[in-house]
Amino acid sequence: MEFDMRRMAAPDRYKILGSTITPRPIAWITSLSTEGRVNAAPYSFFNCMGHEPPILAIGMLRHPEDRFKDTPANILATGEFVVHLVSEAVAPQMNITCIDAPPGVDELALAGLDTLPSTAVRPPRIAAAPVAFECRLHTAVTTGPRQAIILGEVLVAHVRDDAILDAARHHVDTPALGLIGRMHGGGWYARTTDLFSIDRPSWADWAPEHPEAVARARPDAASGPED
Repeated sequence: MEFDMRRMAAPDRYKILGSTITPRPIAWITSLSTEGRVNAAPYSFFNCMGHEPPILAIGMLRHPEDRFKDTPANILATGEFVVHLVSEAVAPQMNITCIDAPPGVDELALAGLDTLPSTAVRPPRIAAAPVAFECRLHTAVTTGPRQAIILGEVLVAHVRDDAILDAARHHVDTPALGLIGRMHGGGWYARTTDLFSIDRPSWADWAPEHPEAVARARPDAASGPED
């Protein structure tokens, strides 16, 4: 089935994207307003985009009332935020923080979440989250009316102590974090416990064992030089 995204209504485009680009990691973001009010909200249009410098990207969609949501408004105003990853253990609390609460409601208090002071930025971090990245706004790209991509540079990373295998070598026991990802519409999420591994191939080892595939991929080289 072909879908012409150019001719579709925005909610329908969202359904196609949100139902197919899965699983998506969840950025559980804390930020501060210019008045110092804490906001917490999850975003699943999110991923890492580099390490020199370390960059996280979050897609911020517009509020139904045709304005920026509190999180992007805070980030654009203050330039600071904290991105947390979500484990299954804290999924219920994360879900509460995406409630359509009226202005002035503290989502962290609503969900019964404690916070810890951050090291390099003003917004606090969620104590129960297994991973937290303290971020400074790197770039904001406006992609539509009240829609933006926020690029944040990671200044400090916090990883739960019991998930560190070797601190000196920066080895993390990723399965121990119990992270979840966002799936299709409604309230569907995925666990990261059903894993499989595929080694990345080396051309030097793989090509001699698969000459027919190499010939298909390089027909000119296979035919040899012209007379």
